[in-house]
Order: sequence, then C-alpha cells, then structure tokens
Amino acid sequence: MDGTVLVADDDRTIRTVLTQALTRAGCKVHATASLMTLMRWVEEGKGDLVISDVMMPDGNGLEALPRISQERPGLPVIVISAQNTIMTAIQAAEADAYDYLPKPFDLPDLMKRAARALELKRRAQVVPKAVEPPRPENSDLPLVGRTAAMQALYRLVARVMNADLPVMIMGESGTGKSLIARAIHDFSDRRTLPFVVAQAADLAGADGPSSLIARVKGGSLVFDEVGDYDDETQGRIVRMLDALPDAAPRVMATTQVDLAALMEAGKFRQDLFYRLGGVTLAVPALRERVEDIPLLTEHFLNRCERDGLGTRRFSNDAMALVRAYAWPGNVRQLENTVRRLVVTATEEEITRAEVEFVLGNQPAIEPLRAGGEGEKLSAAIARHLRRYFDLHGGNLPPPGLYDRILAEMEAPLIEISLDATGGNQARCADLLGINRNTLRKKITDLDIQVTRRRKLM
Repeated sequence: MDGTVLVADDDRTIRTVLTQALTRAGCKVHATASLMTLMRWVEEGKGDLVISDVMMPDGNGLEALPRISQERPGLPVIVISAQNTIMTAIQAAEADAYDYLPKPFDLPDLMKRAARALELKRRAQVVPKAVEPPRPENSDLPLVGRTAAMQALYRLVARVMNADLPVMIMGESGTGKSLIARAIHDFSDRRTLPFVVAQAADLAGADGPSSLIARVKGGSLVFDEVGDYDDETQGRIVRMLDALPDAAPRVMATTQVDLAALMEAGKFRQDLFYRLGGVTLAVPALRERVEDIPLLTEHFLNRCERDGLGTRRFSNDAMALVRAYAWPGNVRQLENTVRRLVVTATEEEITRAEVEFVLGNQPAIEPLRAGGEGEKLSAAIARHLRRYFDLHGGNLPPPGLYDRILAEMEAPLIEISLDATGGNQARCADLLGINRNTLRKKITDLDIQVTRRRKLM
C-alpha cells in the first residue's frame, strides 16, 4: 500500500495496532485520540484515507463525515465502531462513509479494505457527498449484533434502502423481519411518507388494492407473511403491482416460509415471486448467532430500566443458561423473557434458578438438564448436535456448519479452562496444549471477557 492514513480512535491499543500494521504495509500514519485533531489534519490537506471511530471524547465520527466531505471531496473514510447495531451501519452509509466495520474487527479484512480505498483514491473514483445522517424518531430497535451474519445483513440493508427495488425479507417468526422493513423505511428518502403493513384482508373486495395504494401514497408498502396469502390474493397483488402509478410506493414483503419451495410445489405464483424478489434479505435465527445473545440481553435490560421496570443484571450462571437455550421464538421470545425476569426477579442479580423457572419445561431446555453423570463427552456433543439439526425440521442448517460448531465449542472451552487455572494464561495454554501467544489471540478474537480472577499476564 502507498499513502498517508489518518487514524482516530480513543483506544490506545487500536491506534498502536493500526499504526504498526499500516506502517509495515508501506503507509505513513498519523494517529490521534481527538476528533478535533483529525479535523485539523483534514483541513491541512493531510491524509489519503481516514480510519475513524464513532464515539470520540470530543465528538462523533459519523457527524464529522459531512465536514470531511466538504473540506476534502474524494477523501475516503472507513468507520469502525463498537456500536454493533443496524443504526450505525445505516448512518455510516447515509453519511457516505467509504466502508463500515464493527469492533472487534478482523485486522486482515480491515487492511484489505484500506488498500482498496487507497487505490480508489489514487484513481480519483471515490467522490463522497455531504449528506446529513437521518434522525428517525425511534432508533431503539433491537437490531443488535456483531456476528458476521448480522453485520453482512446490516451492510446490505444500508445499500438497498434507497434502491428502487422490491425487497423480500425472509426469516423465522420473531427474528425481526418487520423491524428490518421499518428501518429501511425510516432511513430512506421516503421516511416522511406513510409506512403501511398490508394483510390479506386489505386486498379483499374490488376497491381493496386501490384503497391500499391511496393509503401508502409514495411511501413504503409491506406485504406481511406473503407466503400465507391464497392464490386469489396473490393474483390481486400481481395486478396491483402491474398497475402502479408513477409515484409508486416502495414494495417489501416478509415471509417465514421458503417461497421458492412453495413456488416449486405450485403453492405460490411464479409471477408474484419474481415481482417481489428484487433483493432478498435473510434474517438469521437467534440460535445461529449465539454470540449476539449477551448484547441483545443487555439492550433489553437497558430498555427495561428506561421503562421504569427496574435495574437488573444476570449472574454468570444465568447468562450461561440464556446462551445455551435454543430460543425457538427468537429475538421476540428473548425480549419477553428478559422483561418478565426484570419484573419477577427478587434481587438485582437474576439467578439461574429464576431463568429456569421462567423458561419452564419447554422441549428446547430439556437437553440442558438431561446430561446424566458418566455420560461421555462425545455422546453429550452428539446429543446437542442432533438437537441442532432437529430444530431445522426437514431442512439442513445454513452452510458453514463446521466452522460455526468449532467456534461455539472453542469459546466456552477457553473460558472454563481459564477459570480452572485461576486465570493463569501460561497454565491454561499448557492445559489446552497450545502456544501462549495463540491463547492470547483467541481471547481477543473470541471477545472473552477477562474477569478479576482472569487477569491478562
């Protein structure tokens, strides 16, 4: 790489790591913990690329993007943020950031993106516009996640929110499909126009489709659970879409069933399938992004506190059970469970017993209690894997199962080994049979929290 990179982050470790990596790659680096200093460098004409955190001690990196664009048109900015929500990704896109990465980020991935940005800058192809980030009335959506699947979804949402294409949002019940649709509308150019969610009954009668179009005007129209519509209703939608006026609304649809399979079985119209499937957004089930459960839980606890329900936290044992539970009702079930626990817990710290009581004797929790004494580790793993496959019914789990399962096993193995060795990383590495530097890297990569009993040495 060739060029000068301006790095702004209040975390000294991140500044050091980025400075070393970029310098080794051949770049000159100016690093600061101050947004004011970054803006002074930009105004002085320094830098071919900016890598900036969002929350800085003296300002907000996203809010500075329009100023950077005005001062230096064509200067690419990569935003990095620990605020792993869909709002951050969308606001970064609205403010015309070159790219957005959540923390903790993958350093090789960031270096590749930086190299592309510098090359585009050299070719003078990056021309950001000064666009003020939107300010929706409700930004408290539970669309939180640092997993790769959710971050990829957030980036796709940011790219399509103003595209003149229909959007199909697929996912199980409770995953947040309607929230995705709402976020696309609230952050789009249509956010001041109506947002209408249509049911099959809204299309009934001769005047149903025309009255629906009159209600939505040029806003956003969402067909809710379109896979449940009968053939007659599907035909009405096709004819309505074919006769849309010039000021046509943005069309979206949600479904928890595989429409392609329904179409192959002759239960969903092919013409409607292709009219609605301009862009497909797949929302993962909660069991497929277990690493996001603590983030979501904290989000819901904070919301309960703001709602006046009380201040609570989960004990380590309770959170371990929350992470291990299958959550067949997905994010919606998790939110309802957290709210109930906040109300019913007897102390500020929610215990494992209280979580077990609220979850009850649901089938998804039985395997957690069924492990008998003397059971071989391989048998216990096989039992949990069978349950994971069973949760998908007759369908196969998403691709990438091997790496996903290994990642799920690795984090608790390291956490338990650290606890067993009293936090001594040298002993833990010896117990695991890995190099101590490898252990340190895994603690960082897997975002394993170091408690008072587990101090980094």
